[in-house]
Amino acid sequence: MVIRTETDADYAIVREVNYCAFGNRDDEADLVERIRRSAEFIPELSLVAERDGSIAGHVLISKALIQNENMNTEVLVLAPIAVLPAYQRQGVGVELIREGLKRSRALGYPAVLLIGHPTYYPKFGFIPASRFGIELKQFPVPDEVFMANELHDGALTGIVGELKYPEAFAG
Repeated sequence: MVIRTETDADYAIVREVNYCAFGNRDDEADLVERIRRSAEFIPELSLVAERDGSIAGHVLISKALIQNENMNTEVLVLAPIAVLPAYQRQGVGVELIREGLKRSRALGYPAVLLIGHPTYYPKFGFIPASRFGIELKQFPVPDEVFMANELHDGALTGIVGELKYPEAFAG
């Protein structure tokens, strides 16, 4: 398996991967396109997994802010991650997430946050964001599914407030 940066030539295939991975619906594929057109898009953090000579999966990590009355802190959010049904449960998503976190760390960001399954993401170092004093009010989700991964030890120390997903996530 090869994990690489997405190119413009991959856009149509990545759209199809997101469409198929999420039950033949456009929501996540449309989200990817909105993020690509936004100021929060980081091309180096839009990754594809190639398997058997074709794209089997995609992950997108983009910018967001943690805000409080005193400051705004730029962080990253992981969404969406998509793997074609034929390649699910074969480690494609795991490798995409690992490479995405590695690249995010190398770019110097303090943390990656996400809304995700509470038994899946802890293996990558994600814990409930509330433990860092970070809230999410935009989307009504249970505390255990809103998670953060500190990319460097102590990177979120003193950073508290509300995560603000960018406008692209509003639909």
